[in-house]
Amino acid sequence: MATIDHQGVAAPLPSVLTVANVVYALHTLAIIIGVVGTATTVIGSFLGSVPSIAAVVMNYLKRSDARGTCVESHYRWQIRTFWYALLWAVVGWLFMFTLIGVPIGLVVLIALTVWLIYRIARGWLRLQDQRPMYV
Repeated sequence: MATIDHQGVAAPLPSVLTVANVVYALHTLAIIIGVVGTATTVIGSFLGSVPSIAAVVMNYLKRSDARGTCVESHYRWQIRTFWYALLWAVVGWLFMFTLIGVPIGLVVLIALTVWLIYRIARGWLRLQDQRPMYV
């Protein structure tokens, strides 16, 4: 359970912050693997690598511990980042299967890569300040 701070807001337990940081670190690792890996992309690594899948599982298992704290929004942010990435990856790849849609698919996949990097970096920076995410 969370404790109440001097402003009447629930303060997260240290374990809740730790898990949120670990999840951001795992997603970052997945992105780095996608950037430096020879057989994968940032999107493929983010959606299909062990670190990223472990991060999503941790989010679902521990999000109830963050309920009522500023960290709750980070769990939601992390989960939504994963699922929206999956949705837009499918859309991008569907475009790639048509000759006319290849340029559109490439734009979608490139934009998704930039968006993923932004979401993880922005979220982790706000977590360091113990500020909630805008969801």
